[in-house]
Amino acid sequence: MSSQEVEVLVVGAGQAGVAMSEHLSEHGISHLVLERHRIAERWRSERWDSLVANGPAWHDRFPGLEFSDLEPGAFASKEQVADYFVAYAEKIGAPIRCGVEVTSVHRNVGAAGFLVETSDGNFDARYVVAATGPFQHPVIPAVVPDAADLMQIHSSSYRNPGQLPEGAVLVVGAGSSGAQIAAEIQQSGRQVYLSVGPHDRPPRSYRGRDFCWWLGVLGKWDASTPALGAEHVTIAVSGADGGHTVDFRALAANGITLVGRTVAFDNGTMRFAEDLRTNISDGDAHYLELLDEADAYVERNGLDLPEEPDARTRLPDPESVTDPILELDLANAGVASIVWATGFAVDYSWLQVDAFDENGKPRQQRGVSSEPGVYFLGLPWQSRRGSSFIWGVWHDAKYIADQIAIQRGYLAHNEQAALVAIGAL
Repeated sequence: MSSQEVEVLVVGAGQAGVAMSEHLSEHGISHLVLERHRIAERWRSERWDSLVANGPAWHDRFPGLEFSDLEPGAFASKEQVADYFVAYAEKIGAPIRCGVEVTSVHRNVGAAGFLVETSDGNFDARYVVAATGPFQHPVIPAVVPDAADLMQIHSSSYRNPGQLPEGAVLVVGAGSSGAQIAAEIQQSGRQVYLSVGPHDRPPRSYRGRDFCWWLGVLGKWDASTPALGAEHVTIAVSGADGGHTVDFRALAANGITLVGRTVAFDNGTMRFAEDLRTNISDGDAHYLELLDEADAYVERNGLDLPEEPDARTRLPDPESVTDPILELDLANAGVASIVWATGFAVDYSWLQVDAFDENGKPRQQRGVSSEPGVYFLGLPWQSRRGSSFIWGVWHDAKYIADQIAIQRGYLAHNEQAALVAIGAL
């Protein structure tokens, strides 16, 4: 079967694929971006209706384009974010082909490059960039059997409270998604139980500056590795309702019942770990640590930023923390549905090359994989803390484009040397 030839094939046209296209174009490298749905599709169809970006518009964007319809301090809706990437792709003239699914990638035998099989025919690519990002396969822990008389959905399938059956709701996971979804469901008039695990809880803003700014000036976005033991600790922050600090005590004061980590289910009873107080306390410690570092930065640099003593005031511990629920009979509590805000796993089953360890995790260094010619983009902590964020992936894409340009230089030298050897030059 004949194949279409392309020098670099980029798989995925979300924020990673669009950023990759820009930097490849700047190097003058021929490429094609394949997207199985629409540009930035996950923002449109795999997020709840009221979702907004967790960072302000001045921060959560690429350097080359501002949000045209938002104030810098506003938080873009999911549709505005998707429209932004469409506009950016048009601005840079990205060669994106939508509606094409990549089904497999194999290294060519006896020739350079890769055979890429797609729903629109085959491609012969010298380089392949997997830009499908970290949010590929929703993870629902195997705790509650499918046969249980409960509606169970992942946060990626949740849209609004109206899709849930009548009754109380258990939300499992207290990162940004879980905290925002729990608050929305509670505000709709439902009883909500929120299962809170380990988390970092930064202030939305402090002394007149957004936490994104503080993480920047304090060098935290550029941290190359997570703190020991914090590789999978989620961040609880919200851009909803104009942006606010996630405060679990405030959620409890508004009627949400907090519980610890969800650990088991038996005959209709959910069991929770005895870690709620510890998780809340550790989140507080992270919050206060950032305030301390911010205060020190202000003093060290002589900045005129207003003091904010109220930021250190906290509500009293609710009863759900002082006398935690360790077992909950879901039927007696009226719980009819569970929303699992428990994250995602990657799915590279289509990428059939030697670029993964025994656990299926990409073997890569700053996106350069162990399989020559294959690159990854959009992974958490790919080069720094900010790698999986909108602006962070743009900088990682630049590095990968530079690496591809370097490899092209070696190949060009080899081809030139071969021509000299046969007297063609």
